[in-house]
Amino acid sequence: MSPNLPTRQMVGVFLAFASAYFFSNLIRAITATLSPTLTQELALSAQDLGLLAGGYFLGFSATQLPLGKWLDRHGPKKVLLSFLVVAVLGCIAFAMAQSFMGLWLARVLCGVGVSACLMAPLTAYRRWMSPGAQLRANSWMLMTGSLGMVSSTLPIQWLMPMVGWRAIFAGMAVLVVLSMVMIYLLVPVWAKPESDAKDSPTKAVESEEGYRPIWRSAYFWRMAPLGFFGYGGLVALQTLWVAPWMTVVGGYSAMDAATGLFGINVAMLLTFWAWGLVTPHFAKRGISANQVIAWGQPLSFVVLAWIIVSGPQLGDNTALALSLFCISSTFVSLAQPTVGMSFPPHLAGRALSAYNLVIFVGVFVVQWGIGLGIDLFKSLGWPPVLAFQAAFSVFGLCLVLSYVYFHWANRDNSA
Repeated sequence: MSPNLPTRQMVGVFLAFASAYFFSNLIRAITATLSPTLTQELALSAQDLGLLAGGYFLGFSATQLPLGKWLDRHGPKKVLLSFLVVAVLGCIAFAMAQSFMGLWLARVLCGVGVSACLMAPLTAYRRWMSPGAQLRANSWMLMTGSLGMVSSTLPIQWLMPMVGWRAIFAGMAVLVVLSMVMIYLLVPVWAKPESDAKDSPTKAVESEEGYRPIWRSAYFWRMAPLGFFGYGGLVALQTLWVAPWMTVVGGYSAMDAATGLFGINVAMLLTFWAWGLVTPHFAKRGISANQVIAWGQPLSFVVLAWIIVSGPQLGDNTALALSLFCISSTFVSLAQPTVGMSFPPHLAGRALSAYNLVIFVGVFVVQWGIGLGIDLFKSLGWPPVLAFQAAFSVFGLCLVLSYVYFHWANRDNSA
């Protein structure tokens, strides 16, 4: 019997998972909007700001390897609900923090707590959906995440004068609890296939191997640098550095930057919605994700180079240019579900979590690294705008090198 769920039930499952992923992205991206306020209240340097935002991704990354095993063993529902309890505690801790270290530790807790919000549904979709539907569901989950990022911009900027950032985080804790209720009611309990339930020496060996099949996969390592710098870099800029670039290089006010972030995240939402429409057609026509990435990803390099070279000359068009960079970087988002489908279902949780670990370690390194670079170039006497351009140029070089490795590592996807 097919393990795929009926369409009506799958819609409910998707909505429940999407609600959690929405809030995880709202929590993730809110530091970009709050960065001017937090910088002023706590006198943060660029390095401190990068470290604070990166604390989320550090906590997120630390859980990925055990998370993959737990997802394969216990299923998405039980694991996700357990992790979201930590997310609630993290939001409350952030609302109550009185120092930079308190804020940073709370961000780490938040990162741990929401670290299953994408991996749990993708693991479920690997079991409960056809390959074409998986690509669509992945894109629409990312669209939901973009909606969370949209909500982290102008809505948060409007709420700030009325309630303050501490009350906003307390409110998010309540909303995450409501999402947990949806997941409890709508997501079915993980049921192992009959072949998994039988006492089989082969299955026992596979279970004992843990992550060994993942680490030994040539395809996984072909995609790893692209995930680290391409996907990780996209998230790092979208959730932090686009806002400081708009204020420092583009000359935007805090409200203008929040408006720019709103536009960027709306553009990303529409882009992922479009990906969800077209990816099943690629699968039907035999066009692989590798081909789409190879054709499309270089567009982002051209746009980034234009942004860096133009700098302050872009003026009011800075947000539009950054939107184009983010949109042209989304080709690499196809890599994640493809990595998951390149392994058998009983390894899906581990494969997806291992690749997610690569992505979010990349986010942490790029976010902190850009901050370190900006402070380094400033210490050499460079003006702030030039320091930003230099730090972004180093990031751009890493992007190009990761693509070169992907392009020339001549290894086929085994899916």
